[in-house]
Amino acid sequence: MKKVFALVDCNNFYVSCERLFRPALNGQPVVVLSNNDGCVIARSNEAKALGIPMGEPFFKIRAFARRQNVHVLSSNYALYGDLSGRVMDVLHQMEAGVEVYSIDEAFLSLPAARGWDRLSYVAEIRERIRKHVGIPVSIGIGPTKTLAKIAGRVAKKEGRYQGVFDLADNGQVDAVLQQTGVNDVWGIGRRFTEKLNRRGIRNAFELKQANEAWVRNHLTVVGARIVMELNGISCLPLEKIPSSKKSIVTSRSFGQPVTALDDLRDAVITFASRAAVKLREQMLEAGALHVFLATNDFGAPAASYANGQTVTMAHSTSNTPLLISMALQCLKSLYRPGYRYQKAGVMLSGLVSQGYRQQSLFFPTTEENRSLMTALDRINSKWGQDTIQYGMTGMQKPWEARQSHRSQAYTTDWHDLPVVNAS
Repeated sequence: MKKVFALVDCNNFYVSCERLFRPALNGQPVVVLSNNDGCVIARSNEAKALGIPMGEPFFKIRAFARRQNVHVLSSNYALYGDLSGRVMDVLHQMEAGVEVYSIDEAFLSLPAARGWDRLSYVAEIRERIRKHVGIPVSIGIGPTKTLAKIAGRVAKKEGRYQGVFDLADNGQVDAVLQQTGVNDVWGIGRRFTEKLNRRGIRNAFELKQANEAWVRNHLTVVGARIVMELNGISCLPLEKIPSSKKSIVTSRSFGQPVTALDDLRDAVITFASRAAVKLREQMLEAGALHVFLATNDFGAPAASYANGQTVTMAHSTSNTPLLISMALQCLKSLYRPGYRYQKAGVMLSGLVSQGYRQQSLFFPTTEENRSLMTALDRINSKWGQDTIQYGMTGMQKPWEARQSHRSQAYTTDWHDLPVVNAS
């Protein structure tokens, strides 16, 4: 049976998550900041109307935000991740063909038959998400993923469509593409946009009609697929099973510069521990570990230092104590006194599925204590991150990121659950 694609896109997702538990923010300008309250990473429509750009460093707009009564919030990824999971659960309940594309987007595969009211059905999906989760979404439909993305953009920006727009079999495709800049086409980044503009191609309709040989030569096979998708030829199938990760990275910019080795040890131990948990959650093991350190990028050259070290393990592992031990060995080699470190991180690579470990003739298999790791993961999952942690980490963490405007963990911490009083 022929299929069409539907893109479900949560509207201003981070802001919508915050408004769900603080309805007084509805209709108010709101911005959400990145780690360390650095840059704007989400804006309400009201904040956009004030001209606050995405990615703007907060220190540049601090005074403006105060004058305009903009509500400023620190990012609360635990809340956003939990609500994202609830949205995706609703989609999986309604449809078998679901590809979770990002924290706030998912593709659906729907029948293309004319014998049913597709718009009413996706409107029902939208309403169920609003009712069961409380997050507003827009839904775009198209014969390809790229056209569904463009339809979703129309659904979100044009209020007259009430959050749902169908580009499949409606004769409006070329008109919509003429109103869509090439920089707004999924997969066309800044460099591709510059190349296309130099050739006089400025909107998606002109890209659709571009010379195939020129596109393949200058935009590679990626650009050629985009052009085919704009012409209604599906090149990107629905991926129900996420592709395997090549690496897992846990890193942070510190809330304040760190100079002491003990504080760096604490941070690296924490990062290695959390990376190990991610490994086990995905039923993976790592064959290599990389630790990196860096000072502030904007410091004087004499005060700048950045370095990293990689170690390869005899056996792939997800054992936290072993990964911590190797990370600390790397840190010992990397650390240089006298520098003000601003960032550190741990990357695990060479990932393989548990149970597919390559044995070695020269290095005996080590005991992994998987039962212990499983028990620790379950306790921390039930009672909260770091309920049980390794004694090498300190209780005080001066390196932790700044979150001066962070909201409560409304859905993931017993102490922050909203209280409802019945009269």
